[in-house]
Amino acid sequence: MGSWSEQQEVKKEVKEKEKTSRETLGKFFYDLAKISFTALVVGSVVSVATQQEKVENWVLILIGIFVTYIFSYIGYKIIKQ
Repeated sequence: MGSWSEQQEVKKEVKEKEKTSRETLGKFFYDLAKISFTALVVGSVVSVATQQEKVENWVLILIGIFVTYIFSYIGYKIIKQ
């Protein structure tokens, strides 16, 4: 009986480590989403707000929104796995 309970304990530890690893990786992608949003979207909005309206700024805003969505989606999928 001792061997079976030891195996169950090992399985439980492995599952817990995998869950922690998934959560950490998911949080990493959420952080990447926040960083890309801040760098691309907020930075470009500030440029547009200071009357430096250029096509490049609007392109950066759209790319920033897209990249933020992709990183958030990846983080969500990893955590919900």
